[in-house]
Amino acid sequence: MDGDDLVRSVKAFGSVRGLRAVRSALRRRRADGWGLPARGPERARVPGRVQGAEPRPGGGVVRFARSDLEVRVAVGGAVFWGWDGAGPEPSYALAGPAPEPDARAVLEPDTDGGWRVVSERVMVAVSRHGAVEVRTPGGLLLRRELPPRWWEPADGGPGRWVQRSEVAADARVFGLGGRAHGPRLRDGTYRLWNTDPRGGFAPGDDPLYITMPVQLVVADAGTHLAFYDNTWDGRVLLREGEEGAGSGHDRAGYSELRMEGGPLRCWVVAGTPARVLRGWTALTGAPALPPSWALGPQHARWGFGSEAEVRRVVAGYREHRLPLSALHLDIDHYDAHQVFTVDRERFPDLPGLARDLAEDGVRLVSIVDPAVKARRGNAVYESGLAADAFVRDARGGEVRGVVWPGECVYPDFTDPRAREWWGGLYQERLDQGFAGVWHDMNEPTSFAPFGDPTLPRSARHALDGRGGDHREAHNVYGLAMARAGYEGLRRLRPDERPFLFSRSGWAGMQRYGGTWSGDVSTGWPGLRASLALVLGLGLCGVPYSGPDVGGFDGSPSPELYLRWLQLAALLPFFRTHSALWAGRREPWEFGPQVLGHARAALLERERLRPYFMTLAQLARLTGAPYARPLWWGAPGDRALRDCEDAFLLGDALLVAPVFEQGTDRRAVRLPRGRWYDTATEEPHEGPCQVLLDAPLARIPVLARAGSVIPVRGTDGEVELEVWAPAAGRTGGGLVVRDAGDGWEAAVVERFTTRTAGGRVVVERTTREGATRELGYAVRVRGGEG
Repeated sequence: MDGDDLVRSVKAFGSVRGLRAVRSALRRRRADGWGLPARGPERARVPGRVQGAEPRPGGGVVRFARSDLEVRVAVGGAVFWGWDGAGPEPSYALAGPAPEPDARAVLEPDTDGGWRVVSERVMVAVSRHGAVEVRTPGGLLLRRELPPRWWEPADGGPGRWVQRSEVAADARVFGLGGRAHGPRLRDGTYRLWNTDPRGGFAPGDDPLYITMPVQLVVADAGTHLAFYDNTWDGRVLLREGEEGAGSGHDRAGYSELRMEGGPLRCWVVAGTPARVLRGWTALTGAPALPPSWALGPQHARWGFGSEAEVRRVVAGYREHRLPLSALHLDIDHYDAHQVFTVDRERFPDLPGLARDLAEDGVRLVSIVDPAVKARRGNAVYESGLAADAFVRDARGGEVRGVVWPGECVYPDFTDPRAREWWGGLYQERLDQGFAGVWHDMNEPTSFAPFGDPTLPRSARHALDGRGGDHREAHNVYGLAMARAGYEGLRRLRPDERPFLFSRSGWAGMQRYGGTWSGDVSTGWPGLRASLALVLGLGLCGVPYSGPDVGGFDGSPSPELYLRWLQLAALLPFFRTHSALWAGRREPWEFGPQVLGHARAALLERERLRPYFMTLAQLARLTGAPYARPLWWGAPGDRALRDCEDAFLLGDALLVAPVFEQGTDRRAVRLPRGRWYDTATEEPHEGPCQVLLDAPLARIPVLARAGSVIPVRGTDGEVELEVWAPAAGRTGGGLVVRDAGDGWEAAVVERFTTRTAGGRVVVERTTREGATRELGYAVRVRGGEG
């Protein structure tokens, strides 16, 4: 560190906190210096030649000269393989025990001295040198894993490894968690280490808060998801393939995964995109169902400052006839930023405020950070000491960092006892009247002027009884915190679905709630990154997410703010939020024209609330994200694979946001079928590209012909909006009604549409057959009704 680093640190965090951050960073370096073994001489190893094989249920073990490989096909078709004795468990990603092996899968000799596992949905071939190929039942290659290589310390300890893979030349890769550039991942290197980017981010910044070793690959041969179940720090090098012109050879797409330790094991799920996400959800858990109110508009600001300001903002929404479902309080409502406290001067009666807002249909949501101020007399710190809940270093001392409250300690959420203790603390939040929580700063973050802003890598963690250090625990810290909060809220308020979303997480985090963009930068690039994050996370199994409208760190122009709000109103999690220095985000602050257009977007979100509830229920049942890439239903359409500036909202709607300043028209690529412009009801036949009006008042939204969309009618009741099918074609849709915010089982209603005698016929499909007794009012659009 030099003097410039010190100056930057003081400017960023203030003089006292900046100096504390410097001391904390130096302590972290010293702790790792004596807490981590020095990496001495290493031995390189490859599997060697095949020696034989041992059949087991679902597959078997293939033995090589210097390693063993277990291959197993599970019930449902997911494929697992693990090297050097690595099995599916223990795993933070899996929702429970690993699925049972498929008894019908058979291990048998393959050509050229290799082996293969044959099953109904997939075939896995293992070469004599340790390459692993995943093929369709018809023999089409989906993925080839080249023989791995390990580098192991001569004196023992965790080894690092590299796994190189090949996919088809036409393949496109998505996933890897929350990435600011995408959702299609171009050539480049992506780090697997959850990181607070320390300020705003935009496309090109990497890594961010949520990284996952999950690759979803779409190619002509089929779609598959590959998940390397390893929580250590790593890097993924991607290189897209290239098809040879004329008689030239194809160059395969390439992936190289380098991990600093941990097991080499992988799951692969293959099929259509819908089947892949269903299989992935079966492995990692069904997404938590948000309460119905959490699907409405929400508002936040770092720096409301007082109860009076909160009441003023909520009154402004009502005065301007704007719907509002929730208001979020950031760290400024705490006493000296300390979690599970209240600043009584600025918020003298928080429970009373919560009751008053609830009467107006507005819930309060509280931020919760993991860092606990390390000061005697702090009740949370004292109770954590009694529970032995905090992360310790290799010598047994508390690991301390610097966050908003000052010098802090960190709960070890990989310890079941610490999770139970932490979950019990949420009673204080419930007593204050909060209806939900959002987890922040949980990568975990410790302010630092240099190096990673996190805990020492030598910090010790329980890892649910296995024991280990922060190198293994870091990426699952936010996931384990979400589990602690979610399970605590379920215990404390068992009759209501918890509302929880988290800035950081890992594979499987959808079991406990959703996420948001974090501190996305204000600007047109930040707007584009907002959609990339939502689509990428949805393909990793996290369907409930959204951005901070307007960006977090700056003051958007009225046009940028409005375009951001119009996009976010059609994404799963809809929230405005900003830093205290970035100005207000209330729609009336941007002038009467923006206010009118913002009102239209907010009211349309409210009109579509029944559709969002249906999508939320279907996400829980099937794993399908609310917001989907355009290729979702047509992965063989190469043009759609490369389209990143539009998305599908469920099966019925296509949304084309505006990402460029001053634009009032934009090109939209349509999938196959008839699509209606919902503003003009003009039909368009896909696949094609059309040029649509995009005035400041709205962004283009198109409805699929034949679709049935549940919406809120003018009387507040659910009605069916039916878009006329093309002549000779049929359509349909699903409706899952909101039964309240408890745990009632979802009832899925199925509707079909067709034309008969020049009219649109809508029928409800039941076990007894089709009926025209729908139970809903129907409004037909796009044709004669």
